[in-house]
Amino acid sequence: MKHLKGWLSVSILWLLALLPLSLAQTLGGWIGRRAYKKRGKSYRITRTNIDFCFPALTDGQKEALSEASLIETGKMAGELGMSWLWRPERVMAKVARVCGEEVVEDALKQGRGVIVIGPHLGNWEVLGLYLSTRYTLTSMYRPPKIELMDRLIRKKRARLGAKLAPASVKGVRMAMKSLKAGEVLGILPDQEADSGSGVFAPFFGQDAYTMKLLPQLAAQTGAVVVSAYARRLPGAKGFEIIFHKAPEQINEKDLLRAATAMNSEVEYCVRQIPEQYQWEYKRFQHRPDGGRMY
Repeated sequence: MKHLKGWLSVSILWLLALLPLSLAQTLGGWIGRRAYKKRGKSYRITRTNIDFCFPALTDGQKEALSEASLIETGKMAGELGMSWLWRPERVMAKVARVCGEEVVEDALKQGRGVIVIGPHLGNWEVLGLYLSTRYTLTSMYRPPKIELMDRLIRKKRARLGAKLAPASVKGVRMAMKSLKAGEVLGILPDQEADSGSGVFAPFFGQDAYTMKLLPQLAAQTGAVVVSAYARRLPGAKGFEIIFHKAPEQINEKDLLRAATAMNSEVEYCVRQIPEQYQWEYKRFQHRPDGGRMY
């Protein structure tokens, strides 16, 4: 069954890759709007997270943000054919502008490694491809359960020479080696940590089980930590990539303070374009009292 699902997923990606960006986003947006109207699992998780993180919003505002978020998540899905299967130069032609990249360049000139934290915001695949066109890049990732998809993702994310480091002991060694060599390491910072590998730290004022790995890498290597995201521009006009220097507290050895600073930086990015954040992810799955939220 997994093999069949893998072939089906890959086939859909190839079909999406045949579409221009405008049509891919329109199709994805339609799917996202359907998910909102259906009031299924994606909607329930999205609305629960928004209720949790934005208690001051009115019910109408929460509904509007939930709908907008699911539409944008649908667009992200529609863009995967472009992100993974288009020629890299064709994808990069969709990057309309880049802001703040000097924070990365300045750190590398000083011989320091750079950790780029890219939340599930906008199109993180476009961001990853952009980084691999510019720098010697190692990206940490969690392999998907479907083997065929895993092979495709590894092949396409590495097509410009980026090294993929799995979330394992081997991957951590690769990350350390990259940073000590003064290179760039990319990490998605807002996935819930595996049991025993995280600490509860505030995110939008709520406790979230947060990875310890990134703060540990920053503290041990002295790397500069920078956040980045590829904002989806209206009217299918492409993407704007934005870099922002994270607070230096991320490099502290106190893991709670460092994880709190990391979450604060992710929150800063999300607040710029909250509708383009993947609110359907179970970010608050585990609670400090041992319970579950969803």
